[in-house]
Amino acid sequence: MNAVPAPRSLPAPPGSYAAVETIYHAFLTGLILSAVLHRGRADAAELVFRTFRRQHLEKFLPGLKKLGLDKLPHAVACAQYHYLANALGGVKVEYMPESDRKAWVRYVPPRWIYLGTAICGVPTEVSRAMLRAWHAHNGVSLGNPRLGFVCTKQTTDGQPGLEGYYHEYDRDLAEHERLRFAPDEEGPDFDPDLAPRVEGAEWPEARLRKVLRNYAMDYIRSMLPELVDLFGAECGGALGRHCGRLIGMQTYDETACLLGTAGHGAAEFGEYLTRLGHGQDDEVAWEPAGPETVLIRQRTWRLMAGVEPLLPGLFDAWNGLWEGALAVHNRHLQLSVIRRPDLANGAIEWMVKRRADG
Repeated sequence: MNAVPAPRSLPAPPGSYAAVETIYHAFLTGLILSAVLHRGRADAAELVFRTFRRQHLEKFLPGLKKLGLDKLPHAVACAQYHYLANALGGVKVEYMPESDRKAWVRYVPPRWIYLGTAICGVPTEVSRAMLRAWHAHNGVSLGNPRLGFVCTKQTTDGQPGLEGYYHEYDRDLAEHERLRFAPDEEGPDFDPDLAPRVEGAEWPEARLRKVLRNYAMDYIRSMLPELVDLFGAECGGALGRHCGRLIGMQTYDETACLLGTAGHGAAEFGEYLTRLGHGQDDEVAWEPAGPETVLIRQRTWRLMAGVEPLLPGLFDAWNGLWEGALAVHNRHLQLSVIRRPDLANGAIEWMVKRRADG
């Protein structure tokens, strides 16, 4: 009797974190554009609002404490938070203090979230939705009803960056006053000597790459549940899957190069998904399962760990990435889902084999 081959679990190569960051970064931008195209401006803005409010509620207050900003005056703390957290994520951002009650932040082009030429397809409503969801809610989360945000510039309006300042007023603000637009105001120039230090600037390269990876992954962790909740499991899942397929195809060459995978067979795609899984800190391995056939087993789904409820359609949207990648890897192969994850168990199984008509 022939021995059954042991599952093949490959070590994550140095480029695995960069590959994961690349594909999720592009997926985030693609989901926003897909919502604009297929659902319209208002729905796209609502999706962005929900995504950023979800992130705000999960990360803002813990992040302030982790960054050592929770004892600062609120306006200064908020501006420094956006500077430090975004700079660590690879975003080009500036911080300009004016007083204990007024501090500026500027997101300088190229805008990280609107990858490349994608910014040409992003309506102003989408940019405003992000500000409503996060910047305008900082005072609420801090229990300070006098704190608001004034937006003075928007990249999507053709201005040199997204710019504005946190201001603590002398009175409590009504809800509609927490975000104000003042395009005639001009922010001060950035002085690096006045900016807080980005802790981690001297970290080893591998740790910095992991921070960048986490930054991109966190956006997808926040957006996919909101996508299927807002548009429904069927419509949201289909929109996400279509977008995922496009992004998987568009980023395959770059990510395969970063992962160090080559060849066009089923086994090589098993290596590709395995190395991507390791780049996400998941337990994943592949093994032969017949002629031109491999079985890929992923025992964890770190991306969505703890997300409740795990709505129908969410997995299909995410899985579209790997369907798209396989279409470029070898269009004669198909990716079949053998096991889907659930709340009790994040295990996933795929089979890659030649199409019946291939």
